[in-house]
Amino acid sequence: MMLSFYKMTGAGNDFVMLDNRDLSLSDILTRDHIASLCDRRFGIGADGLIAVEPAEADGDARMRYYNSDGGEAEMCGNGARCFTAFVDYLIEDGIAELKFETKAGMVKGWVNDDDTVTIQLTKPHGLNLNAMAPTPELAAPVHFINTGVPHAVAFVDDVNVIDIKPQGAFLRNNEAFAPAGTNANFAQVIAANHLQLRTYERGVEDETLACGTGMTAAALLHAILTDAPSPIFVDVAGGDTLSIGFKRKGDNFSDVTLTGPALITFRGEVILPE
Repeated sequence: MMLSFYKMTGAGNDFVMLDNRDLSLSDILTRDHIASLCDRRFGIGADGLIAVEPAEADGDARMRYYNSDGGEAEMCGNGARCFTAFVDYLIEDGIAELKFETKAGMVKGWVNDDDTVTIQLTKPHGLNLNAMAPTPELAAPVHFINTGVPHAVAFVDDVNVIDIKPQGAFLRNNEAFAPAGTNANFAQVIAANHLQLRTYERGVEDETLACGTGMTAAALLHAILTDAPSPIFVDVAGGDTLSIGFKRKGDNFSDVTLTGPALITFRGEVILPE
């Protein structure tokens, strides 16, 4: 079967994008097919796959997000920004504001005048400061918050010296975050409202060039730990700087937003394996 697709990048987080508004692709989006499409040697290559589907409740559309291993996840921050830009592209007159359903809840998104894309995320939950004490493997306390998906964050002196694959896997699979595991983030404070971040993503099982929910988690934890005001800027491995906005009252956050680039890089057709 020949499958039409688009490829998008959100600050280096890249995705295969599918238009499934008529649900014609639902039966063929198997875990194996998705993993093969995301394979960087034998497929298109991506951190994940995103399908646009009709809303099931009060949204304008539904976002289905799959990690590169083919497993469906709750949502993805940079993926949600790409989803917003993709729907804006698909709809002839564009969108003023998109309200879309995810497994993590309802998300809002819009395209700004400078072509950056902003999403308003679901309410963060599950805050756990010092979820892990420093260990021989990682000489820094580890904090936790769920920003749509689970994130562990360690603040370190220099993110560039982190051996991210073993140390990321150590956090991702640690019993402190069982049974679902977690995404693992390593943040360095550049200035009072500026971080640098590297992320090991669950489901990709490797470092990605950016992670929207991860940078949001790091920014919110930084705000709690240091009283840094909104917005907080985060440099990611892909080279971009994104902005996280929020309202804060103590340890509670509302109106959490993530703003950055989301671009269609190419479109094409691929033959699905039997």
